Amino acid sequence: MKTLIARIKSCNACKAHLPLGPRPIVAAHEQSKIAIVGQAPGSKVHKTGVPWDDPSGRQLRKWLGVTDEDFYNEELFALIPMGFCYPGKGKSGDLPPRPECAPLWHEELFGQMPNLKLIVLIGQYAQHYYLGDKMDKNLTETVRNFRNHLPNYFVLPHPSPRNRFWLTKNPWFEDDVLPDFRHRISTSLKP
Repeated sequence: MKTLIARIKSCNACKAHLPLGPRPIVAAHEQSKIAIVGQAPGSKVHKTGVPWDDPSGRQLRKWLGVTDEDFYNEELFALIPMGFCYPGKGKSGDLPPRPECAPLWHEELFGQMPNLKLIVLIGQYAQHYYLGDKMDKNLTETVRNFRNHLPNYFVLPHPSPRNRFWLTKNPWFEDDVLPDFRHRISTSLKP
């Protein structure tokens, strides 16, 4: 796994498309129990090199019900984005994750984590890639019907502060989805 992580961190497959240059962000260990598959690092994470080191990450850790120490313990959590580098700014936020990364690295990464108990798919890019035509008509319905994707996948919206409106509009997420999610996380983390 260390060799694979080193290869990923030295990747420059889409260098020409990255406004800040390549800086692949990933964390994984052969003993990881839960994989968090997100979108792509934002500009703050690009600067620090620490996955989910931003407001979205703080919200995600609240949803998970875990400490920073547990979240950054690679034997517990693998942090794998769909696009490993900051893709740049678009009209309404960051650009989508680069499409080269997941096909290039995900299968090999997951192949080296035999102890995974749960894969958390955050946002539409991860859900489209892993669920394909098993997704519902949109992200909201996919998350509402999260049980359809268990036991392998747990689907979530992105925890970005930009999604406050979505969270307010869909109170069932905090009432129904998050308690089940936290239960599955705590169960998956047990030895």
